[in-house]
Amino acid sequence: MKMNEVRAMAKSMNINSFGKSKPALIREIQRKEGNFDCYGSAAGFCDREDCIFRSSCLAEKH
Repeated sequence: MKMNEVRAMAKSMNINSFGKSKPALIREIQRKEGNFDCYGSAAGFCDREDCIFRSSCLAEKH
């Protein structure tokens, strides 16, 4: 997921994205949704198959 998509999602949830890194912003979105704020903490494995950030999290190096 690209940063502009993450920012748009954050904006729709009334989350200020100014000055935040992509991982920090995604973790804030995860908390707002009531989910674990685990983006970037998976070490090559993630059992949260319902997470919309899963493929991005596993693909990117943090």
